[in-house]
Amino acid sequence: MTETESASRAQGSLDGGSKPTKTPQQDEETLKNWYIGSIDQGTTSTRFLIFNRRGVPVASHQIEFKQMYPHSGWMEQDPREIVDSVWTCIEEATRSFTNEGHSINDIKAIGITSQRETTVLWHADTGEPLYNAIAWPDTRTQAIVRELKQRKGADKLQEICGLPLSTYPSSLKLTWLFRNVKEVQQTYDAGKLMFGTIDTWLLYNLNGGKDKNVHITDSTNASRTMFVNLHTLEYSPEMLDFFQLDPQKITLPKIVPCSDPDAFGSLASGILKGKKITGCLGDQSAALVGQQGFEPGMAKNTYGTGCFLLYNVGEKPVMSTHGLLATIAYDFGGKRKPVYALEGSIAVAGSAVKYVVNNLKFVESSDKISDCAATVKDNGGCYFVTAFSGLFAPYWIDDAQGTMFGITQYTQQGHIARAAMEATCFQTKAILDAMEKDSGHKLSELAVDGGMSNSDLCMQSQADITGIPVDRPVMRETTALGAAIVAGFAVEVWKKFEELREINKEDRTIFKPQISPEARDKMYKRWTKAVEMSKGWVDTDQPQ
Repeated sequence: MTETESASRAQGSLDGGSKPTKTPQQDEETLKNWYIGSIDQGTTSTRFLIFNRRGVPVASHQIEFKQMYPHSGWMEQDPREIVDSVWTCIEEATRSFTNEGHSINDIKAIGITSQRETTVLWHADTGEPLYNAIAWPDTRTQAIVRELKQRKGADKLQEICGLPLSTYPSSLKLTWLFRNVKEVQQTYDAGKLMFGTIDTWLLYNLNGGKDKNVHITDSTNASRTMFVNLHTLEYSPEMLDFFQLDPQKITLPKIVPCSDPDAFGSLASGILKGKKITGCLGDQSAALVGQQGFEPGMAKNTYGTGCFLLYNVGEKPVMSTHGLLATIAYDFGGKRKPVYALEGSIAVAGSAVKYVVNNLKFVESSDKISDCAATVKDNGGCYFVTAFSGLFAPYWIDDAQGTMFGITQYTQQGHIARAAMEATCFQTKAILDAMEKDSGHKLSELAVDGGMSNSDLCMQSQADITGIPVDRPVMRETTALGAAIVAGFAVEVWKKFEELREINKEDRTIFKPQISPEARDKMYKRWTKAVEMSKGWVDTDQPQ
């Protein structure tokens, strides 16, 4: 039941009909009035934005949805609520769009970007989920990871799929569901089990659910499951065998490129009923596209719930030997080859800020955290290893937990707030060091986006800690922009990367390092010591 498809770019006009006979000036005037919708389904919120051809959002709507934490280290989401949030955002943003005098007919396509490894299982006959979505930061699989690392062939997996055995990929979440949710095993035995990451679940439902049965994913999301051979972009018999999956009993989604005029279907209902979905890619790949990281050596860092640094390595995968992941950067299909990336994944970034707000009650909202941190001139010797989900790249320490060091009677709220933000900056420094070792090249500048990048203090800290300039765009919705770009390419709103050159390039802010190399090295040495001391806090005897 597994299948991979390499879709080709459609020929003809932008709307799928015969080519119009217009002058270049008429074509350009028409293109100016064309728009692309973008679904951005993140870890804690959903939004829908409508971009014009210049990459400017002209309408948007955002909704936060419920996060469930049944036990320490567990994180779940309601799959139905996620779908409902998408429909609501589409309706509200489109109403704002039309209220401004625009026409729905001018929205030519829709792109989707989403959180990646979060896993959903559902019954083929009913289309109903069998359990909550297990979110990507969830760490309930720690004991399973330790067990599988002892299984024959475990040392060869990363060479095939680019990912290490950890709590992060979808494969481990699926293993837990098999072992702990009776209905999942029963549905699998009956050959009725459908698997998907959030992109697949959304596409299935947006197209009409079981009636249309659109079960599809793109190569960037598929590469996060551990089921795919990174070199061929097809499901790997070796990987499926390692995880003891029978492809006749579980339906895995068809894999296609990120940009395709037909494969992703169309909206089955709502205010934009019939609009084609022509682009789909994982959120971090979308941010790289939105930052126009189209050349080898380009990189971006997105500060969301977690923090993710992607480094374009070109058309051949580079397998890291320094704790990074190999993954698909983007895949535009047609005559273009897939492009690969090295990735450094930090599990906790914006969620550390939320912890300071919601649990420690230092400030009333996340946007006030910088003000709190600015009440002191530095971290006062306080270091906060925010290992709420263990530590991801480049450390991969599953048994670490959140720990704070250097607290004295001098420590104030501002020191802890600053330490919470600096934790992401230190981990980014560790990832950049690993990338330099893997690639042989030192990054000269870091492009940034995401919620935490709104903080001047945090971005200045990032420049100080890494020792390289940080480049922040004015329009920080680069993830949603990336989804719009891949969707727009499928319907020829854009045809060449050069056409994107001026998008989101004006009035960017550059943060330059302001501390000495000696001060930087001293801070990083203390951070490294704190990481070492955070190990071994998780009970290794927890049930599987």
